[in-house]
Amino acid sequence: MTTTLALRRLAAASAPLTRRSAPKHVRTINMSAKEEVDPQLDGYPQLPFTSRQNLPALGWQDPLLRRNFGDTLHEEDEVLSMWGPDVPPVPPSTATLHFAIAASLFVGFGFLAKNVLQQDAPAIRREYPFSGLVTELGGLEENKARTESIEED
Repeated sequence: MTTTLALRRLAAASAPLTRRSAPKHVRTINMSAKEEVDPQLDGYPQLPFTSRQNLPALGWQDPLLRRNFGDTLHEEDEVLSMWGPDVPPVPPSTATLHFAIAASLFVGFGFLAKNVLQQDAPAIRREYPFSGLVTELGGLEENKARTESIEED
């Protein structure tokens, strides 16, 4: 047990600090010679805009923040640190597509249950001639509901 733990620590310490590239949907800024240097930085290095959450978990001197001691901090480190906003594991366009598919399946199942699976009425509704027997019963004025009052007892 102790030897495997020691071997793991040795492997982690001797492993080169390789950093994988950011996923396609994560915004990155590459500094080229044509880009204008930010005058507010006053010579501070312009580092790429990649979150620390995209970096591998092992091989750091400070594994909690995924950085080595003495590394230059990004100017927006509070946004790009491990405690910043979570990086979405799925690109927003793909997540929107997945949500649209799920919503359409849900609505489609509702229409299927309402229109296809619903049974017809067991009997035909009654149909009366002459506007539903209005003239036979004396008209609309004769068949109005009585108004009830509390005073009648």
